Amino acid sequence: MRDALDATPYDALLLLSFGGPEGPDDVVPFLENVTRGRGIPKERLKEVGQHYFLFGGVSPINDQNRALLDALRKDFADHGLDLPVYWGNRNWAPYLTDTLREMVSDGHRRILVLATSAYASYSGCRQYRENLAESLAALEAEGLELPRIDKLRHYFNHPGFVEPMVDGVLASLAELPEEVRDGAHIAFSTHSIPDASADTSGPAEGHGEGGAYVAQHLEVARLIADAVRERSGVEHPWQLVYQSRSGAPHIPWLEPDICDHLEERHASGVPAVVIAPIGFVSDHMEVLYDLDTEARAKAEELGLPMRRSATVGDDPRFAAAVRDLVLERAAVERGQEVTPCALGALGASHNVCPVGCCPARAAKPAAAGVDSPYA
Repeated sequence: MRDALDATPYDALLLLSFGGPEGPDDVVPFLENVTRGRGIPKERLKEVGQHYFLFGGVSPINDQNRALLDALRKDFADHGLDLPVYWGNRNWAPYLTDTLREMVSDGHRRILVLATSAYASYSGCRQYRENLAESLAALEAEGLELPRIDKLRHYFNHPGFVEPMVDGVLASLAELPEEVRDGAHIAFSTHSIPDASADTSGPAEGHGEGGAYVAQHLEVARLIADAVRERSGVEHPWQLVYQSRSGAPHIPWLEPDICDHLEERHASGVPAVVIAPIGFVSDHMEVLYDLDTEARAKAEELGLPMRRSATVGDDPRFAAAVRDLVLERAAVERGQEVTPCALGALGASHNVCPVGCCPARAAKPAAAGVDSPYA
C-alpha cells in the first residue's frame, strides 16, 4: 500500500453502482430504468421481476453498497486519508445525477469514480462512463460548474480483490464433507455477456475471441486456483462458467451456463463443486437468485454436494485496495513514478480508457476516457 496518503488533486470519491429495488413497488419502475429505450411491455417486466418478488421485492445490492461505503470511510479515516466518499447508482436511488449535483454543491471539482465492476466490458465499464457523461450533460444544462471526473482502473487482479476470494474458496472447500473435499471441482462464475461484447472488450488492439473480459476472468481464476493449491496442498480442477444470461435466444452469449455445467460435472463423476462468483463484487440478486437459488436447486436435484463461496463485499482488504488505487491514481496525476499493484501476468490495467475500448453498438459520449467530451 502507498506510504504517502495524498489524494491531491482529487477532492472526493464516488462509489458508482447499478442500483436495485428496495420494495415490491420499486421492482417494475427499476426494471423500466434498466431497460429504458428497448420498448419492453410492463407485463413482461413483471414476469422478469419474479425473482425479485421471491425476496420481497428487495435487492440486497443497496444494503451491500451501504456496507462498502461505511468500510471505505472507515478505512480512509483510520489511515488519515481525508477524502469524502459519496454513492450514486445508475438505475435506482440514490441516482447518479443527484449525487453528482450534491458533490458539485459541496464544492468538489476533481472526482474519482470507483465502479462496482472489476472487469473490462461494455456493461461493466463503458456503460458506466456513458451514464457519467449523461449526468454531466444534465448538470451542464442546469448551468452548474462541471467537475472533472476520472475513473479508477480495473482492479480484477489487485491483491485486495483476489485474496478475499481465495479465502472464500478455501472456506467453502472446508465446509464440504471430508470424503469429497479433495476431489471437488471449482466453478468460477461470472455474468454471461453476448459473444460480440466479449470479443470487443478492452482496448481495440486486444480485440478477439473473448477479448479482455474473458482473459481477465481466466487470470483471476488461475490466481485463485494456484493460491488454493499452495495453501491446501490439493490441486482442484476448475473452469470458468457463466450465469444470468438475458436477451434474445438467437444471439450467442458466453457459455457454459452454470446449471448446464453442474450437469456435465456430475455426469463426469465429479464428487462435489464449489461455485466461486469471481465476476461480482458483492452478493447481490444475481448471486442470490442465479447461484443460491437456481444453481443450488440443480445441485440438489443431481445429488451433487455444492458450496458457494463469498464475494469480496465490504472486506477490509478490498477497502484497503480502493485506498491504494486512489493514492496510485493521484500520484500518476501529479506526475510521479508509480509501480501499480497487480497480481499475475496481465499487469495493471490502463488508467484512461482508449478510443475503441469496449465499444457500444450505438456510439454515445462517455466520460473519463480519451474520447471524453468532458476532459
